[in-house]
Amino acid sequence: MSHIFTPLTLPNGQTISNRLCKAAMEENMAEPGQVPGEALVNLYQQWADGGVGIILTGNVMVSPTAMTGPGGVYLGAETLAQGDNKTRFQSWAAAGKSGGAQLYMQISHPGRQIYAAQGTEPVSASATKVTMEGPAEKMFTTARALSGDEILGIIKRFADTAHAAEMCGFDGVQIHAAHGYLLAQFLSPLTNLREDEWGGPLENRAKLLLEIVREIRARVEPGFGVAVKLNSADFQKGGYDIGDAKQVVEWLNGEDVDFVEISGGSYESAAMMGMSEDGRAQSTIDREMYFIDFAKDIASSAKMPLMVTGGVTKRATAEDALADGQVAMVGIARAMGYNPNIPNDWKAGENLHVPLPVVKWKNQTFKALANMAMTKMNLYRMGDGFPPKAKPSPLGSSLKQQLKNSAQTKRYKKWLETRGS
Repeated sequence: MSHIFTPLTLPNGQTISNRLCKAAMEENMAEPGQVPGEALVNLYQQWADGGVGIILTGNVMVSPTAMTGPGGVYLGAETLAQGDNKTRFQSWAAAGKSGGAQLYMQISHPGRQIYAAQGTEPVSASATKVTMEGPAEKMFTTARALSGDEILGIIKRFADTAHAAEMCGFDGVQIHAAHGYLLAQFLSPLTNLREDEWGGPLENRAKLLLEIVREIRARVEPGFGVAVKLNSADFQKGGYDIGDAKQVVEWLNGEDVDFVEISGGSYESAAMMGMSEDGRAQSTIDREMYFIDFAKDIASSAKMPLMVTGGVTKRATAEDALADGQVAMVGIARAMGYNPNIPNDWKAGENLHVPLPVVKWKNQTFKALANMAMTKMNLYRMGDGFPPKAKPSPLGSSLKQQLKNSAQTKRYKKWLETRGS
């Protein structure tokens, strides 16, 4: 029997019908008010119909002034009491679960990775700035270091969002502590220069993540899932590395965590797009599954199931990753942007390879952004009821994404003014 379609039971008792996961892909498809609407419902309905075992949403933000993009969804303690917002989130959850999948809301705070054009103040563990290649350097500004009281407030925000997700019918949340977002900024010695209880040794740098897990667990029912997305490494000299990741997973063993997804990189290091110059990461790119070697290293430290993501387009790749039992689930987010029916196809022995378009630009930052833009254009198409394109234009997609970002930014700023933030 296929490893992919062998059922998996998580520690909280949830049963995953297959090991293929629609891992989070940043959709930026919120409607006015930063809430879900018809486009997100349509998109998740297609993924649910495709037979996936577990769906992880794109980032849902825990703070209205800290968005990974101007079209992001926000869910806070006050959100569900306003207008028809609760119905909107419930409709989103119902669509994602309609095919029998488990639906987890990925909850996140970008920290210093906030685009300057959005006009809100970036915050982080310390006063640092995202450094990018070429003109992209201007996309970000220097972050302000959070105070101790603000850190406690962020812990509460994560718990508020998780509790609200539970009330709307989601099966769990995934805490985003990877890709250079706020929790990864606290974990990394390159971005956490604090000298208080939240900085210094890894034990202190990991405290924010662990406290968030604990606070969420205190606010939700026992059967509600709590997962973590964690970097295997930053892929930056002197940064958070595989040894740190293994130690953090050992600490998470002592918490009530249902699974950990292993990824890597940040905006500064495009490993999360499969373009790291790290020798071991590069070797995995040639056979897909960017982070599988790292995940199998971490498996020796993990008592909870591990999920691995990164560049999977072939059923054979997913089967190989699952074969020895060290990895429990495989993420196929980007490929699902080109074929939302992958699980059903692979179960039937069809379309066993989903070819993705290749961007041949030299600038690694713009190359990564073009890859994301092409996928996002397909997500927008599916949200509007159209099939995805097999070969969208990198330049055309990038230009359309810029125009969309501009319109969303104006709308987002107006929303902030209206709510008094």
